Amino acid sequence: MSETQTPRTGSLADLKDLAVSAGVAVTPDDAPRYEAKRDALGRSYATGRRKNAIARVWIKPGKGEISVNGKKVGTYFARPVLRMLITQPFLVADRYNQFDVYCTVTGGGLSGQAGALRHGISRALTYYEPGLRGILKVAGFLTRDSRVVERKKYGRMKARRSFQFSKR
Repeated sequence: MSETQTPRTGSLADLKDLAVSAGVAVTPDDAPRYEAKRDALGRSYATGRRKNAIARVWIKPGKGEISVNGKKVGTYFARPVLRMLITQPFLVADRYNQFDVYCTVTGGGLSGQAGALRHGISRALTYYEPGLRGILKVAGFLTRDSRVVERKKYGRMKARRSFQFSKR
């Protein structure tokens, strides 16, 4: 800055007034608009990940049937906690029993697969109905849980557990 120029100080309201006078629209309408992503069959596809599990999820309007690797959800995920985990996005979005889910899950264990399926369902719901994105994001269902198992180190039994020490 030269000596003749003075630093400009002002508030955000002044900046908004300046933008309005310049003809730039500064409204919440500038927020990014998401469009629905559906295939020719009216389905939305998304991939969910958790630990080492990957879930490929297709959703379409229906009676609320969930099929995992060709099996009913009750037989694939026998524990009620895992089934509850999977239905959480529908309950939060108030869309319970309104969508059929078809998915294939690979890798990891049952807990990781259920988490991957929840992530995939949440993403597929936002692709089918972009208006649900805010609700699901606040609930934390669109964030991929990045925690994975720590690798085993040499000279140890597990990642951090050392062998039993013997005095004698």
